Amino acid sequence: MKIIILGMAAFLFSINIQAQKKNIKSEVKTNITTIKDSDGNKQVIQTKEIEETQSVELKDANSKILNKDIKESPVEVTATTKITENGITKLINVDRSAYYELDGMKYQVASDKSSYTMFSTDGQKSAILRKTSNNNYIYKAKDNTSYGYFTANGNLVLENYDEATDTVSITTYTIAKQ
Repeated sequence: MKIIILGMAAFLFSINIQAQKKNIKSEVKTNITTIKDSDGNKQVIQTKEIEETQSVELKDANSKILNKDIKESPVEVTATTKITENGITKLINVDRSAYYELDGMKYQVASDKSSYTMFSTDGQKSAILRKTSNNNYIYKAKDNTSYGYFTANGNLVLENYDEATDTVSITTYTIAKQ
């Protein structure tokens, strides 16, 4: 009976491993600070969660080769910080306001409560970024709507769908080093 149960458990575990289509790396850092003052002790707990998600895609998915190479795919990074002080938790999002470069042009991405606004070098508003429920962004410019996210090194990546060619192109705004 034990052999049958162990065999079924191993089988179910192998199915779970084969069905995985994403690499997920998560890291949680917790910092506890105790502040002693005239009112007594206050405990401040800061929890920073960083999750990197990468889709696993094969280069030649339809070929009959046994060992296949993995295709390069973008890494999506989600970072959230929670601060708990005397039992009250506050959620803090990472601010991605910075200068970015694309094709020799410099753009400024400025934070706006729940979204970002992108400005060109002459100060003209060129696009907006609206946050979605899964910590990605909808990029809306005059004639372009794209899906966007920030990478681990801070770059802004936009994925654009071209209906005419039925393809997805990737545009990367590189963070400018000051």
